[in-house]
Amino acid sequence: MDVVNFLKFGFPAKVSRSGMIFSLALFSALTYFCEDAIAQDSSSRYGMGGQTRQFGEMRKQLSESGQPFRIEGHCQSACTMFLKMKNACVDPNAELLFHAAETPKGTQRMLNSYNGSLRSYLIANHIMETSTFTTISGRDVIRKFGYRACSPKS
Repeated sequence: MDVVNFLKFGFPAKVSRSGMIFSLALFSALTYFCEDAIAQDSSSRYGMGGQTRQFGEMRKQLSESGQPFRIEGHCQSACTMFLKMKNACVDPNAELLFHAAETPKGTQRMLNSYNGSLRSYLIANHIMETSTFTTISGRDVIRKFGYRACSPKS
């Protein structure tokens, strides 16, 4: 039989196999070819930071995927390491919080994640020598330190 019965939203429906295959193929094509259909990953689930070694590995995987990555919202500590990704952009409304890591090696991992102008600023202002957070807005990260701005969400 070429008809598949399935439940959707609590009521039975009949759909031909060719109709279902066409729908899945169309959805797949739209997801693949339409930029807006691709879910853009973001820093929102990593905003509270964590261990610099783990973030370095995670950043590498996300970077290698080539998928767009949006730094947005609250992004503190190791979360700021996403700035190193070529496929990352910064939302002007983001808040990035910088501080020294628990170890000198962790602090160096974070510093190595930033471009020269941001790294120089953080070092010159002794921001990476203390556990106290210093907040820099996404707007300033873009304007003062040259990071790429994200396009507005649609």
